[in-house]
Amino acid sequence: MISRGERAANYIILSLFAAFALYPVVVILAAALGPARRGGTAGLANFAAAWEIGRFGSYLRTSLAVSVFVVVVSVVLSIMSGYAFGTMRFRGRSLLFYLFMLGIMMPSEAVAVPLYFDLRSLGLIDTFWSISLPQVALSVAFGTFWMRAYFLASNRAIVEAARIDGASSWRILWQVLLPAARPAVVTLTVLVFMWTWNEFLIPLIMVTSESLRTAPLGLAFFQGQYTSGFTLLAAGSVIVATPVVIFYLFLQRHFVRGLLQGAVRE
Repeated sequence: MISRGERAANYIILSLFAAFALYPVVVILAAALGPARRGGTAGLANFAAAWEIGRFGSYLRTSLAVSVFVVVVSVVLSIMSGYAFGTMRFRGRSLLFYLFMLGIMMPSEAVAVPLYFDLRSLGLIDTFWSISLPQVALSVAFGTFWMRAYFLASNRAIVEAARIDGASSWRILWQVLLPAARPAVVTLTVLVFMWTWNEFLIPLIMVTSESLRTAPLGLAFFQGQYTSGFTLLAAGSVIVATPVVIFYLFLQRHFVRGLLQGAVRE
């Protein structure tokens, strides 16, 4: 049993960490709602001004399209590859899995330049695919590790029973194992969405057209070209971050459940 003093100490420590984490958010929100130095705007008018001046509507649409594509493709591929590595035995299984792990150990900065020349030779530079496909590859590496660990820890008796009943590997995955893996899949979905939405380097290198700029990239250009006032920049930052916050809050319960269940466990 935890004593009352220990419980109080835990709450105090957690409150301090929460205040430390939320302080920058409060500062940005206060700045975004404060009076602007130029234009005389204040409050919600700052967001309208930042939206119009920074052209965030186009940037958010691009980020949303890229994020949805990357999440759907990488999560589906991760489920299938994680299932193969976690439940099947085949020649070269360990070697192939460690090749996948190179995608986790290799930072995007190390592969950005080779990727640029590869995609340029294919005529994909400054296209939707030059932003999306590299992020799918990077996300599948982690997703394979994540889902493999889950399937390794799954109930083997259920799998064997399904096989005895004549279920195929495909049916075992989608109808037997996947329903129970929903917390792990939702956690992976949230992580991939946040990583994709916040990605800055790949869009910066791969695209030059303004119509293909993502929200973080558009925010950087907004800061450098359109305004030097901190108020509108803070408002733009809030606009860019809001979709991620909404997405996380919508799936928060499943995300926390996936973490508490230890979706990654060996």
